Amino acid sequence: MDENGENAGIVDLDYALHRAEDVGLDLVEIAPNANPPVVKIINYSKFLYDKEKKEREARKAQTKVEIKEIRLRPKTGDHHRDIKVKDARRWLNNGMKVRVTVRFRGREITYPELALEDLREIAEELADVADIEQAPNMEGRSMFMMLAPKKN
Repeated sequence: MDENGENAGIVDLDYALHRAEDVGLDLVEIAPNANPPVVKIINYSKFLYDKEKKEREARKAQTKVEIKEIRLRPKTGDHHRDIKVKDARRWLNNGMKVRVTVRFRGREITYPELALEDLREIAEELADVADIEQAPNMEGRSMFMMLAPKKN
């Protein structure tokens, strides 16, 4: 490719270097794996600057998803759970994901249905602002569920 962006065809390396030198630009290899390799006559420092600028814009456009967590136990009272659900609702409205964890201690682990019921109730209370991203799941001595904000 020449300095105007037009295809110059297959040319000898010496000819391409000489042509780039005449114009006062650099000969840059764009696609080294192609057969034959694709080279372009451009200003290399400007090429690097534009490439870096595109990468910066791509990083800005990315959204980092934050995950908040509320922890409960099977014996957690209704009032305490309501406070935690209120916090979860606020986080979900702010676009964060919420992980609801029920931790078991001692013999509480013999009654996983209590935790499952709690998680279902929490999911029902938050159904207007959240979707269940990951269903209730047992992992070690805890059961958890992941909630994601509803799409607008």
